[in-house]
Amino acid sequence: MKRTYFFIIALSMLVTTSTLAQDGERVKVLISTDYGDMVAELYNETPGHRDNFIKLTEEGWYEGSPFHRVIKNFMIQGGQNADGRVDPGYTVPAEFSNSLYHKKGALAAARMGDQVNPMKASSGCQFYIVQGKVVEEEMLMNMSKRSGFSYTDQAIEDYTTIGGTPHLDGGYTVFGEVVSGLEVIDKIAAVQTGAKDVPVNELKMKISIVK
Repeated sequence: MKRTYFFIIALSMLVTTSTLAQDGERVKVLISTDYGDMVAELYNETPGHRDNFIKLTEEGWYEGSPFHRVIKNFMIQGGQNADGRVDPGYTVPAEFSNSLYHKKGALAAARMGDQVNPMKASSGCQFYIVQGKVVEEEMLMNMSKRSGFSYTDQAIEDYTTIGGTPHLDGGYTVFGEVVSGLEVIDKIAAVQTGAKDVPVNELKMKISIVK
């Protein structure tokens, strides 16, 4: 089965505004796995990614989709559909914000590398959920000087307590966060993996909209 790891064909797409996100409320999705359930909220600050994720979920793209790349203390990645398709045929324009960052539980979009994707457009379907690890404030400040990404007080608190992967900030679009079931991330991140960080035993998910 053909697999992909943050590398998706780059096309372009306009995503219509979802009728599910109204009055400032965040749409919630349920990510069900054999290791437990996670509930994630989708950010209204990233409407293109939010609406695309809702569309794919309602179409059943993630029904039986596997987590195909797992790296402990980093992230768990999925996004291909149950039939093995790794690309819906489009990308989503990047939506960056200093208020949206890669803390533990962050839901973010995978993408092709800068050399072929200088605008950092996101994959149309590939995503990852951050596990990461606790980071010292001094390291965050050094990262900020190199990248230009400005960390809010809340971001500093999150990174120095629950952890995350701050080196990805400003490079990949964060479009949601797990608000229930953080322990499931740890369980999945601990599974045995083989070549190219693929779980030895297939680990499938189902995603649905929380009504």
